[in-house]
Amino acid sequence: MPPLQFDPPPAAPDASEDAAVRDWLTLSLAPRIGPRTFLRLLEQFGSPSAVLAARDTQLANSGLKPDTIAALKRPDPDQLAPIFAWAKRPEAHLITLIDPRYPPQLAEIADPPPVLYARGQVAWLAEPQLAIVGSRNPSAAGREITASFARWLAEQGLIITSGLAVGVDGAAHSAALERGASIAVLGTGPDQVYPAEHRDLARRLVERGVMVSELPPGTGPLARNFPRRNRLISGLSLGVLVTEAALNSGSLITARLALEHGREVFAIPGSIRNPLARGCHALIRDGAKLVEEPDDILAELAPRLRAELTAAERPALSTRSANRSNSSPMTISASAQPPLVPTTPLSPEQAQLLQTLGHDPANLDELTERTGWAVEQISAMLLLLELEGHVSCLPGGRYARVSSAT
Repeated sequence: MPPLQFDPPPAAPDASEDAAVRDWLTLSLAPRIGPRTFLRLLEQFGSPSAVLAARDTQLANSGLKPDTIAALKRPDPDQLAPIFAWAKRPEAHLITLIDPRYPPQLAEIADPPPVLYARGQVAWLAEPQLAIVGSRNPSAAGREITASFARWLAEQGLIITSGLAVGVDGAAHSAALERGASIAVLGTGPDQVYPAEHRDLARRLVERGVMVSELPPGTGPLARNFPRRNRLISGLSLGVLVTEAALNSGSLITARLALEHGREVFAIPGSIRNPLARGCHALIRDGAKLVEEPDDILAELAPRLRAELTAAERPALSTRSANRSNSSPMTISASAQPPLVPTTPLSPEQAQLLQTLGHDPANLDELTERTGWAVEQISAMLLLLELEGHVSCLPGGRYARVSSAT
């Protein structure tokens, strides 16, 4: 089935396009320049602009072939114009590796994409994510388990990341959007929806999540591009969960990449008679963590989540929180983690929030009314306080101080 393409692009852009971004695109789109070569050239010359300004002999000495040098010296305007036209859409974002919006987790891998093309709420790209991947033809039980895990984890505040394929990917995206946000990593350009049956899902992802690709607009569903996107799924995430997969499943590639990236790998066991459980069993034999309940995952990720949120609170907690969708405040359940003993000194704002909370449970609306602070700021502070063991999240979205909290 051919991919679905969004509305035709508007008229070509004017001359006000950013020259630096144009240089990033020119270098990234040149033949024979992949992410690793791009990074090597950046290290050698300092910037894409410097690469383009270098003499032919310098570029040849850097290992570039004549056709690559020719493309850098005489970039095709017909290749760049549609990209700038696409980038003018309200929901479209063109993000280079040095852009503050570039997801820091992804920047850590050995071959991060020099340019990302995204549609939707790009602030989610920097938030803690869990990838959920698996079979394109899951059993009914595998689909239900995937949805159950994705729904619960999204409700706790994790962003669910997957690849928009049929089967497990689609189930994970759909369930996550019911309670929180989701990110789809595409094997096509950002203006394509493949498979086309995920048209409505894609529109919901743009509204409440993100669709992101390293491939420029207009790139169709070529088989060679889908394995490449697996490293983005892994690189964006704190861990990868495989819910159901055969031994030859592409999901196992994502799991192996996760290990290379230093991410956690989780797998759900199944019946020994189910061929779709064999991939998960192989991962478990190789060291993946066996999980039976979704809170097993949060318990394992708690130290990383705590480190991320502590670092985020220092420079600009309220700014980072304000970028989150109001539909999914970060509220990770205390039952998902081992008991914590509060050890980190409270900031003045945290101490004030605890004092305002008092000794009776309260919800976000009540705390907002008492403090006058933004709900996003309170939600982020409560998550950090919960990870440090000062408060617990109760049913109904209420919070209470733990007995040991001061």
